[in-house]
Amino acid sequence: MVANLYAAALRFYGNPAHVEVTEDPLAELDTGEIRVVPGLTGRLLERFAPDAPARSDVQVYRTLLSVLPEGIAAGDYTTSAEDKPAVAVTERTAAAWGGDVSALARRCDGASFGAVASAPRPVSVGTCTLGRPREFPSDASMFDALAAGRIEAAWTTTAAPDVPSDVVVLSDKTSLIRAENLVPLYRRNELTESQVLALNEIAGVLDTGSLADMRRQVAEGASPDAVAGRWLDEHPLGVGN
Repeated sequence: MVANLYAAALRFYGNPAHVEVTEDPLAELDTGEIRVVPGLTGRLLERFAPDAPARSDVQVYRTLLSVLPEGIAAGDYTTSAEDKPAVAVTERTAAAWGGDVSALARRCDGASFGAVASAPRPVSVGTCTLGRPREFPSDASMFDALAAGRIEAAWTTTAAPDVPSDVVVLSDKTSLIRAENLVPLYRRNELTESQVLALNEIAGVLDTGSLADMRRQVAEGASPDAVAGRWLDEHPLGVGN
């Protein structure tokens, strides 16, 4: 979905662009087979500097810039769009915990978590090292368990398209969980100024709600390319940015 969004932005400014699905896009970016690879700042930092301690969006982005391989540059990151791991709880639990993940520090050993096996999740939140969560085959089964009280909290992400409306996603006001903002990586000195501008324009218009909505449409069977195109039609680049 995200790659189609950046490709649509390039085409918006008259640049030919298409999406290629590969097993390791970063490796192909390094060899020059691919010229642009979008990703999430935290995961990219984990790839290039696994021991980096940065957690806030600005810290993660700045650290990422300092560890990128030679010949690779990063565009602007989306300050209003993220997809980082998040803790979902019932409304009752949210009221008891205060609505923020900082409450986990007081329940480090006791909270029972659930997670979908393939979903990214941190092993710690701040100074709290979390136990192994109960794994579920799908988001639906996990949220059913949350509603039934079989788990106290569920791992989701901030741009997940399928979080039930009666579930509360805890805030993370002090960046206890590493930031995951969208950012395009590209080969240095191989894009024109207008192409870099097109990539950077996404950072000024995309927000987390829009990202979640586009992912929902794709999950329901819509074409990622068509979804990205419609979103850009509704949010034209270069207008008010």
